[in-house]
Amino acid sequence: MSGDTPLTILHEVSFTVEAGASLAIVGASGSGKSTLLGLLAGLDVPSGGSVLLNGADLFALDEDGRARLRGALAGFVFQSFQLLPALNALENVMLPLELAGVKDARKRAEDSLRQVGLDARAHHLPKHLSGGEQQRVALARAFVTRPRILFADEPTGNLDAATGAQIIELMLQLNRAQGTTLILVTHDEALAGRCATQLRLAAGRVVG
Repeated sequence: MSGDTPLTILHEVSFTVEAGASLAIVGASGSGKSTLLGLLAGLDVPSGGSVLLNGADLFALDEDGRARLRGALAGFVFQSFQLLPALNALENVMLPLELAGVKDARKRAEDSLRQVGLDARAHHLPKHLSGGEQQRVALARAFVTRPRILFADEPTGNLDAATGAQIIELMLQLNRAQGTTLILVTHDEALAGRCATQLRLAAGRVVG
């Protein structure tokens, strides 16, 4: 709502993403990209409509049920990295495994850091890592749980063009290696073009 006037952010958006595919959601600022991603991940609740994730209707579940489904199926990468500053790179990557009670959390986290080329920086705190290195840690953390789907919201927004291109390449390599479905929000047309499919939004509607 904006005052007493209903504000429609997304209108009649309908699409399907196949397992293992890569989709870029593109559009100008304010087009509804991040809102759509929040709905797809069950972080936000729509006023109408449904989202099926691995066959489950997200909004037939309560908040705890959606959280459990996300924990079982999804990984996340954000523009702002979202690393815990008091934990080193390895500990940040281990965290979701430890929360899930995984026995070999350290070895899996070490393997995941090695995949993103950061095993030599495992014991560095985030403040001692560059922006690109921090995003690599965030990628390692997202993929260490072997998610069925990865949601990425402007993952290169805080990076220079060359580093951003490296991060996207790494995401797509992990997408292919693990068969993880990738849904990426970006305003960068070149990065979006690296995904197999693009969904273009304008004023909350699909236009291409």
